[in-house]
Amino acid sequence: MTTTTTTRPAATLGLNEGFFARRNIFDWLFAAIVVAGGLFAFSRYAAYMDVYEKGILLAAIPAAIWLGWFWRPLAILMLAVTAFALLGIASYQGPVQGELARAESVFWLKYFLSSQSAILWMSMLFFMSTAFYWLGMFARGQGPTMELIGSRLAWAAVGMALIGTLVRWYESYLIGADVGHIPVSNLYEVFVLFCWMTAAFHLYFEARYQTRALGAFIMLVVSAAVGFLLWYTVVREAHEIQPLVPALKSWWMKLHVPANFIGYGTFALAAMVAFAYLIKQQAGETRWYKLAPLWLLGIVLCFEPIVFRKTTTEAGGSYWAVYFGISALIMAGILMGRRRIAARLPDFDVLDDVMYKAIAVGFAFFTIATVLGALWAAEAWGGYWSWDPKETWALIVWLNYAAWLHMRLMKGLRGTVAAWWALGGLAVTTFAFLGVNMFLSGLHSYGTL
Repeated sequence: MTTTTTTRPAATLGLNEGFFARRNIFDWLFAAIVVAGGLFAFSRYAAYMDVYEKGILLAAIPAAIWLGWFWRPLAILMLAVTAFALLGIASYQGPVQGELARAESVFWLKYFLSSQSAILWMSMLFFMSTAFYWLGMFARGQGPTMELIGSRLAWAAVGMALIGTLVRWYESYLIGADVGHIPVSNLYEVFVLFCWMTAAFHLYFEARYQTRALGAFIMLVVSAAVGFLLWYTVVREAHEIQPLVPALKSWWMKLHVPANFIGYGTFALAAMVAFAYLIKQQAGETRWYKLAPLWLLGIVLCFEPIVFRKTTTEAGGSYWAVYFGISALIMAGILMGRRRIAARLPDFDVLDDVMYKAIAVGFAFFTIATVLGALWAAEAWGGYWSWDPKETWALIVWLNYAAWLHMRLMKGLRGTVAAWWALGGLAVTTFAFLGVNMFLSGLHSYGTL
């Protein structure tokens, strides 16, 4: 007797059944909550949206589910952020002289959940996270514990940043329906975006490679951004919610800006990994002239804040003096303690792989952002490309990382050259992000300092 059996291809069986077989009760509950929340928002606010905004909202539902399933800690973060953001929003509703005024009278809003309070908590938590990561680098016996605390504080900081962003979005509508907008429209708001996105990508790579030591380096660039954010808040009062300029009143902003800052964040992350690579490589070097490039890099990083002062008498000068002093101490400490630091860092292959994957992700999203920006420009200004300074420098950033990836994939670029190139890319990216706003004018001049 001949028995005929019908079999499905093993690859197909493993792909389809394996993916869903890995889902547990929490995953399905998370998906149900996301779908319910998304459909509720659609039913309540669809009348105020155009067809593109409706599409963005509906597409966000499966995207959020996939992200939560891809990395479960992100699902937990999304649920916690949503719960606290809704608590903050609900706290604004009540019979007090104007809803926005409740931020000064309701306990939860005043100290934790108003946008400004949450972002200040974010700032403090990122500073604390950086400190614990570095304590873990040098502590004897307690290093892993310190690094674990640093990691948990980074998670908390990302959570507070997202809570502050969502509540700020609601606050903008309390000011006026014509003022309300997604908070990614000015330097203050995008610096918050940059901080939490960079930290979130670091936390993913930290879990993926089972190494927390890199957090000491990556949190330095996040803390530097927080330092700028605090100065920008105090001296320029940039935290105040402002109406959008006409060019920014578009649904394109919801896509273009976040995609851009995934690029900026991952490029910055790759640069700090490259810095760690170079420190590990020079761990045993005793000749001072061989360390000259790293000393020069330290000098550049320490003096960088000076460019933010437009005059020598401008307010906030003492702030940058303190910033310079702290930066100098950090750089000197890194160079003097490079042997111990190198022993804590992962292998060169891991550093090289993180650097490559961060740049690859950033390049993909930066490419998408550039295309979206061109489409937005065509709608707003009548042309896809106008060689505006911001556009020109965005192209320079794109070409820089396109060349890096080409050399990596076609020529096997690795090691010292790749690290220095990635680190130099941070300077190019920083000028495209900040320098153009400070020193050049053009169609993007609404982002000036």
